[in-house]
Amino acid sequence: MNEEQLIEICKNHVLPPDIDVVIREPYVLLITASSPEIRQVRRSRFLNFQQITMPYLAARVPADWQVLHIDEEAEGMDWRIEAEVVGITFHTPSADHAYEIAAHFRSQGSCVAMGGPHVTLLPEEASQHADVIFIGEAEGLWEEFLHNFRAGTYRKVYRQTKVPSLENVPMARKDMFHRHDYTAGVLFATRGCPHRCDFCTIARMYPHGLRKRPVTEVAAEYASFKGKVIIFWDDNIAGDLEYAKELFRAITPYRKWWSSQASIDAGRDDEFLEAAAHSGCKQLFLGLESISQSSMAEVHKGFNRVAEYARIIERIHAHGIAVQAGIVFGFDNDTPEIFRDTLDFLEEVGVQNATFNILTPFPSTPLFRKLEAEGRILTRDWRKYNSRSDVVYQPKQMSVDDLLSGFHYANRRFYSLRSIAKRLSRSPVQLWWALPLNLAYGFQWWKAGSEFRR
Repeated sequence: MNEEQLIEICKNHVLPPDIDVVIREPYVLLITASSPEIRQVRRSRFLNFQQITMPYLAARVPADWQVLHIDEEAEGMDWRIEAEVVGITFHTPSADHAYEIAAHFRSQGSCVAMGGPHVTLLPEEASQHADVIFIGEAEGLWEEFLHNFRAGTYRKVYRQTKVPSLENVPMARKDMFHRHDYTAGVLFATRGCPHRCDFCTIARMYPHGLRKRPVTEVAAEYASFKGKVIIFWDDNIAGDLEYAKELFRAITPYRKWWSSQASIDAGRDDEFLEAAAHSGCKQLFLGLESISQSSMAEVHKGFNRVAEYARIIERIHAHGIAVQAGIVFGFDNDTPEIFRDTLDFLEEVGVQNATFNILTPFPSTPLFRKLEAEGRILTRDWRKYNSRSDVVYQPKQMSVDDLLSGFHYANRRFYSLRSIAKRLSRSPVQLWWALPLNLAYGFQWWKAGSEFRR
């Protein structure tokens, strides 16, 4: 007797006396994997915003399934859980850790499905550690897999060959948000980016360019969060300026505060900035990457015109919006002077915050292929691909130690009391929260950075 017949018997309340039937809901465990090493690296970050892959994926699980989410950035792993399906998403530096998780649950008889950035970048490797892998975006394929699993006919590989529609995206499951990140909610409006920078994984993850959810649906999800502070987890909220303006007008009545990532294009359009500020934008993360124009040309990000940086930051500030600068060190045109020059610039223009990264050639990107062809990849230990504590390639105009020392210098100087005072006095935008945030980041850096400063 198969499961469908048993269910039909129960529906009709006709149960043969010699059959003892227990029908339970199937159980899926979703895991946002984060290795101990990457959690240690991130200790210097005061804010660690909620990843949204699993909360959105959970919303696509059929109603007759039980769903549990473990986010290792917020909680420990419960190895006692028994689930029919275990789904794991992870970035490259957590790959080996994710494989260990997979091995444990497979040994218990669970069907382990893997997806996310690293799986899409290296599907052949990931397939050796999972029963099922998802290559590319999971919409549609995830539901297909769960249906196939129930029928006992699931495939080993689910590869996205179509462009998934972003219409009627179910709202993320709020009960799956576990991080204490001082926000009321996280969502996305767009996916992908119109640009194709050599070091970025976005083009591999989302090869179809920038795509957008209907404004009314995004606004409805934005309004559904009860609190005040919202994060748009977009790769580039300024990827389509006209769409962004329409979105900002739609969310203005809800009187919330928000932040997002944006390309430098955001600072070139005053109408965009005015609409953003009016709708509640308090900060934009700008991917400046480098103050060297030759470095930007080197990685096909020449649309970042360094000569415009100061004026663009000034225009953003003029609308009452703080700037968090995204900076990468280690391009081939970088010399040891780049660290001091960059900090001089950031202090001069008064950016409120900054995220510094060591250039990391993630597998399958054009940057990785270039460095591999030149024999400059130093390791394939994915744990070291964390962009903060390790250098995984041979820099061109400095040593590995020079790059690491410069990265530590940048963090120490930027979050020093002298630098905080200088930057925030020059541009006292959003000072009421920028000052305590800087002090908190500074405290976290000095608390967690002792091992980096050996």
